Amino acid sequence: MLIRYGYEITVTCQQPTALVCLLSAHEERAGDLRQPEDFSTAPPAPNSLYHDLFGNRCRRLVAPAGDLTIRSDAVIEDSGLLDEVAYDAAEIAVPDLPDDCLVYLMGSRYCETDRLSQVAWDMFGNHAPGWGRVQAICDFVNRHIRFDYMQARSTRTAFDAYNEGVGVCRDFAHLALTLCRCLNIPARYVNGHLGDIGVPVVDPMDFSAWIEVYLGGRWLTFDPRNNVPRIGRIVVARGRDAADIPLINSFGPHVLKSFNVWTYEVNG
Repeated sequence: MLIRYGYEITVTCQQPTALVCLLSAHEERAGDLRQPEDFSTAPPAPNSLYHDLFGNRCRRLVAPAGDLTIRSDAVIEDSGLLDEVAYDAAEIAVPDLPDDCLVYLMGSRYCETDRLSQVAWDMFGNHAPGWGRVQAICDFVNRHIRFDYMQARSTRTAFDAYNEGVGVCRDFAHLALTLCRCLNIPARYVNGHLGDIGVPVVDPMDFSAWIEVYLGGRWLTFDPRNNVPRIGRIVVARGRDAADIPLINSFGPHVLKSFNVWTYEVNG
């Protein structure tokens, strides 16, 4: 299947302001692109690409004083398959984990493993290790947090989400991956495009957040917000939590003026 995806975002800055944007599809999908990303800014602004510590593709530019619109549009080929379900995927003991997994066991800006460790062990310590335990965590988070765009808050942590019981997809992700880490299961934060293929129409469309958990020697997708396998995920960036991979990181004040995202299936 072919999926068209993109965005058009306008920000307003009072003075020239450096930006780093993590908005492009991850390079692991480069071979799937059927219409390369057509990136542009209005007014035109020179930009360059680099890779961060997590291997994400980042775009640097300087926004002029006033409005800046950044836009991209692309078409990618997707398998059309649902997220993998691997009931037999086992947890791996910490001494046997690859070195690059260890960072995803640690606490981070939005994921206070020290404050949720006892909660995690009390609730899930007696569950059989493996896929089922991670799914039980996602089931709990899906029930425990009430989704509400109007309650979004950039400072809400996993501990806050646990206590407040409300949030948006990033809060679902932060709480689920923190509980996994407390149980010595590597888990990382993902943002990207997820349309409404195979499910009721999503309105308004937005970037989405979910998690990947290291089980059975590979990273597997879990989505505590939707909590069902989905079709057509397009990963943009991965990190320890949302602090590592903001969509736009501005080195100075800016105001978000408009935000439009699209992800939908197209015919060949």
